[in-house]
Amino acid sequence: MALDRLSPNDKRLEHKFATVQGHRWHYISCAVPSGTPQKGTVVLVHGFPDLWLAWRYQVPLLLSLGFQCIILECMGYGQTGASDDLSLYGFKAHADAIAGIAKAEGVSRIILGGHDWGGAVVYRVAQWQPELVSHVFSVATPYQPVHDKYLSNEVVAKLLPNFGYQQQFGSADGKIEAVVKGRDMTKKFLRGMYGGRLSSRRTLMVPETGVNLQAIQEDDIGPSPFFSEEELDYYTSQYCVSSPENPMKGPCNWYRTRKINFDDEKNLPAAQKNGVSQPVLFIQALQDNVLIPKMSEGMEETCPKLTRGEVKASHWALWHASGEVNDLVKNWFEAVVVGGKSKL
Repeated sequence: MALDRLSPNDKRLEHKFATVQGHRWHYISCAVPSGTPQKGTVVLVHGFPDLWLAWRYQVPLLLSLGFQCIILECMGYGQTGASDDLSLYGFKAHADAIAGIAKAEGVSRIILGGHDWGGAVVYRVAQWQPELVSHVFSVATPYQPVHDKYLSNEVVAKLLPNFGYQQQFGSADGKIEAVVKGRDMTKKFLRGMYGGRLSSRRTLMVPETGVNLQAIQEDDIGPSPFFSEEELDYYTSQYCVSSPENPMKGPCNWYRTRKINFDDEKNLPAAQKNGVSQPVLFIQALQDNVLIPKMSEGMEETCPKLTRGEVKASHWALWHASGEVNDLVKNWFEAVVVGGKSKL
């Protein structure tokens, strides 16, 4: 049976805005169904290249369990828009934004869920806002420790060759932005990133080097196995809403934040620097060739209340294995979030 999922114009959602640090942040609010007792609030955070609609398969599940859902649209995306201030793309800025949205919603405790960059965000938000965050779950993204030495994209690529693409995505001369311009090329880029096949059978993206920008200009790209045409059209329109001629500048700015995050994290309270004390669910995407399984080794040391799950899926596990992801989330919510266990 097909899973229930949100559509771009779903009647269950409401578009809202909150001003934090002088910037207006867009988010989606979904209330629990009438007659269902509310058990809490979940804040969901998407990654690259994505939007709030990343969580379309998970929100109906969470609503059915009695949890209000708030989906942040991150800096650089959609109706949150882009900023030239790189500090607003950092983890601390997103921790502040989530705290501001929670306050606007009258919520004092939240469960956080993230994927890709959003997964990295939710761990840090739990460290910056320990009184606000009760539980954390991340799909595909393992916890990475706070560093006492600055590591540039170039240094990280030497340590983790699967992160080599970040040098291209965060390049000073905007290599991605120089090619992915306008609505048609944006849609083509998104279709390819989401699994559409190139007509030449070339590979669009290699983790060690990045996107084949020549191929994306020359090839036709087939449909994504994860998106309907309506969903892809919505994504394209939202990428182009604030800067139609340079829609990738905001998303690519996330790859220019290592120094900002390093400097911010010098001020993390000492008690929070060593890891995440809240219960954590980490779901490994076994076929992810960027966030590879080896990266999660030793997470038990920094996340002592860790529950592990895994799915046979690519990086896009939220859609590629939506049913399996939802089963893991449901079991953890019932036993840990509601049931009070520290881990499974």
